[in-house]
Amino acid sequence: MNENNTIIEVFGADIICASCVNAPSSKDTYEWLQAAISRKYPNQPFTIRYVDIEQPSENERDKEWAERIQNDEFFYPLILINNEVVGEGYIQIQPIFSTLEKLGFQPSE
Repeated sequence: MNENNTIIEVFGADIICASCVNAPSSKDTYEWLQAAISRKYPNQPFTIRYVDIEQPSENERDKEWAERIQNDEFFYPLILINNEVVGEGYIQIQPIFSTLEKLGFQPSE
């Protein structure tokens, strides 16, 4: 079982990424991930946070990621798990689940 509190971060904006036509919004992606992970890995601790790249932040690390997205280094939403990029733009769930399982998450039966 997962021993540490895994941190999942969703960096995004209210406006849907121009390259991500028909994709859900960043906020919708955040809510979808939260529900899907909680359902597949019940009673396993994780923290999920949403960072709006268009809002000012006091957190230097968040600012750096936001700038990288705004400079077109990454598409948004950008998904990080414990500081590792696991998805960007049109998000697929399987790479996220695979990363979580490598970290010790056990799917419910």
